[in-house]
Amino acid sequence: MIGPRPMTGIAQRAAEQGWLKWAILFSASFGAILEVIDTSIVNVALPDMQGNLGATLSEIGWVSTAYAIANVVVIPLTAWLGYRFGKKRYFLFSLLAFTLASILCGMATNLATLITARVIQGLGGGGLLAKAQSILFETFPPAEHGKASALFGMGIITGPAIGPALGGYLTDALNWRWIFFINIPFGILALAMCSTFLPEDEPHPNQNNPIDWIGIILLTIGLASFQTFLEQGQQEDWFSSAFICRMAFLSVVGLSLFVWRELHTPHPAVDLRVLKYKSLAAGSMYSIVLGMGLYGAIFAVPIFAQTALHFTATKTGLLLIPGALASAVGMIIVGLLSKKVDARILIALGGIMTAGALYALSFINPDTGAEQLFWPLIFRGIGSVFMFLPLSIATLGSLPKKDVPSGSGFFSLTRQLGGSIGIALITTMVVKFQVVHRSELVGKVDLMNPAYADRINAAFTAFSASTADPVVARGQALSIIDQSINFQAGLLSYIDTFYIVAALFIISLPLLLFLKKGTSTAGMDAAH
Repeated sequence: MIGPRPMTGIAQRAAEQGWLKWAILFSASFGAILEVIDTSIVNVALPDMQGNLGATLSEIGWVSTAYAIANVVVIPLTAWLGYRFGKKRYFLFSLLAFTLASILCGMATNLATLITARVIQGLGGGGLLAKAQSILFETFPPAEHGKASALFGMGIITGPAIGPALGGYLTDALNWRWIFFINIPFGILALAMCSTFLPEDEPHPNQNNPIDWIGIILLTIGLASFQTFLEQGQQEDWFSSAFICRMAFLSVVGLSLFVWRELHTPHPAVDLRVLKYKSLAAGSMYSIVLGMGLYGAIFAVPIFAQTALHFTATKTGLLLIPGALASAVGMIIVGLLSKKVDARILIALGGIMTAGALYALSFINPDTGAEQLFWPLIFRGIGSVFMFLPLSIATLGSLPKKDVPSGSGFFSLTRQLGGSIGIALITTMVVKFQVVHRSELVGKVDLMNPAYADRINAAFTAFSASTADPVVARGQALSIIDQSINFQAGLLSYIDTFYIVAALFIISLPLLLFLKKGTSTAGMDAAH
């Protein structure tokens, strides 16, 4: 019987020096956490940026859109860039670009400069998450993937929750520029750690292959157009906008030609042939669903808290902290369970737990406060861990080592795009459902309705005490009723949205049947 081949390269050095692999893990993870936090830290500061830079609402939205576009374009190219320039050099370059771009963002005096700096920051940040995960799976033997992924995932899962809290505090206590300046000391520390502990690059057979410029251009056109379509669609009223129609057309044509090109060129910029591995294909498909539900839910709760419950940015951020801490604890539990329990069971448990948390959120009402949201957010945090970590192991753990970088890049891309799709859908659903519910509620505004009659008379009496003009008093009373209708319609729209996202997790569970068992010891021979 032929045993597994001996480890070489990074894994060999890690095995010889047991501490080294953990130093590599923490160094790479630190860089990835910076990128994850930065994707969510900006959102709470957009109103302050808008006022300070004199931008319109649609213009300031490009601060987030520009970063997201650059992010999704570079993620699938990370494997090729790592081969071309060396994994360590490319990771360090990405960190340096991210840190320098953070300085430029904080110093920006106009919107154009800020958006340009955000593009550079997105290009740097996009390489950090996918390469960090790739380095993890290449460094650790399969038997330790669960433990390593748990430590790596603690930052990746808690980052989106920490971001709004940190961003809200820095914006309220200092100003919006500090959400970028805060990256500088941590970026320098991450550069020092990665420069010290990441192993030197080894020659790669694809290093000197011709550059697939056509593939890169088609990828850029396709993904940039698709991300713009998702980010700006609701604001532009989707297909009623000629701009959005053009973005949709360019994304379909660009991505279709890109796929054809990559499957027919001998030296592709993105190796789509790795999708021949069923675990990667099925895991990436479920990753889209996970991104839609997970990041969509993370997005919906802060928006609901600020718009419906009128929480401040800081209070909204603090609302998410307990769930982030629960995720960290859940990572430790799942890391231990992943050695013994089928990954599909853990993912299903996480999906059911998250659906239950979202169902509990659907019981919100005008009296809902932070205490009513506490336990649903705790279980949402734990449920997300039960999905995120086992899915990574089941998807990437059994890939041959030579295909891990390409597989990791594609897997990260699907999760990122799933998040963008989820946010776009949730934003649209909230707006559309609010219009429907407002129409229904307005239809019930009738003086023959005792509840409405009592409400309008009470409001009219209250305002009559402060003004002698009955017309003014009646107008003020009707304004209060209108505000109440808008509030109720908004509340009902979020309830519907939470229902639908919960159902999405339950409906998608059959996809798990296409995954392999995926315990952290599975696929050991294949991985070597």
